[in-house]
Amino acid sequence: MSSQIDATLIPGDGIGPEIVESVTIALDALGAPFRWERCVAGLEGVRSAGDPLPAATIDSIKRTRLALKGPLETPSGGGYRSSNVRLREEFKLYANLRPARTLVPGGRFENLDLVVVRENLEGLYIGHEHYIQIDDDPHAVAIATGANTRQGCRRLLEYAFEYAIANGRRKVSIVHKANIMKALTGIFLETGLELYERKYKGRFAIDTVIIDACAMKLVQNPWQFDVLVTTNLFGDILSDLVAGLVGGLGMTPGANIGADAAIFEAVHGSAPDIAGKGVANPTALLLAAAMMLEHCGRREQAARLRAAIDATLNADGVRTGDLGGRAGTSEFTRALVARIRGA
Repeated sequence: MSSQIDATLIPGDGIGPEIVESVTIALDALGAPFRWERCVAGLEGVRSAGDPLPAATIDSIKRTRLALKGPLETPSGGGYRSSNVRLREEFKLYANLRPARTLVPGGRFENLDLVVVRENLEGLYIGHEHYIQIDDDPHAVAIATGANTRQGCRRLLEYAFEYAIANGRRKVSIVHKANIMKALTGIFLETGLELYERKYKGRFAIDTVIIDACAMKLVQNPWQFDVLVTTNLFGDILSDLVAGLVGGLGMTPGANIGADAAIFEAVHGSAPDIAGKGVANPTALLLAAAMMLEHCGRREQAARLRAAIDATLNADGVRTGDLGGRAGTSEFTRALVARIRGA
């Protein structure tokens, strides 16, 4: 293996710089191979470059094809689009990977280990919307158009199926609404079943579930699921629902995967109300860094990082305020580094 891997680092807004600092300290203690190119985006991008996604940041990711980013805030007004959406579009990051695992015991749902694989570029999120005026009401009718392509469905489903095999998962559930949206989500269901029969049959179990029934089943008995794969809108909703089962967005990482780039992130917001107070929980971004290590073939380091997080939270009882503890960001980071180093 090469000694260093070039990667783009975007600290982000609000608590972003604080949790990014925590993660880089932990990765250094781990001996992780990343050589960072620091860039800006979000509000910081507007302040320093007049753009929430500056050209220099895009150019860096084009070079490194790998990025870790803190939460970004979309500026209000001015016609600014979400930097997260722009990044997905710019680098064709078609797969959104959202694992959710119980880290802190004692909640309603113990020993959960679920993964949502969400299509990132198609469906109802393509933004083809318009109004129709009737009489003096310019917004009398609102129309949105969704589009799913056979190619887009197939590449996302193939990614989910390959992920299941590579990670020893027992079952993949295709989540859809083909009973009502027969074309838009029917093509996704049809493509998934055909792909499974042709290429993956017997390598894991498969089932299909309608989105509304899936949401109900997840809060009744989430252990019946393993990997859930679905379209853009449904995946957006389900990934947050599943995060809620294990303690919220502060405990769940995210990865956006494309053919030519991968961006890893904390999916929670920038929390400007606690920025600079030293109380932010870096766990989600630490877990995203573990996913990044795995993506780069550093599975042993990823496993060590996850084990250290578990031990810090549970064996040592060092937790930030959102988890009922009293540790600040720095104290949690010091405890985590001690665990990584075997102290």
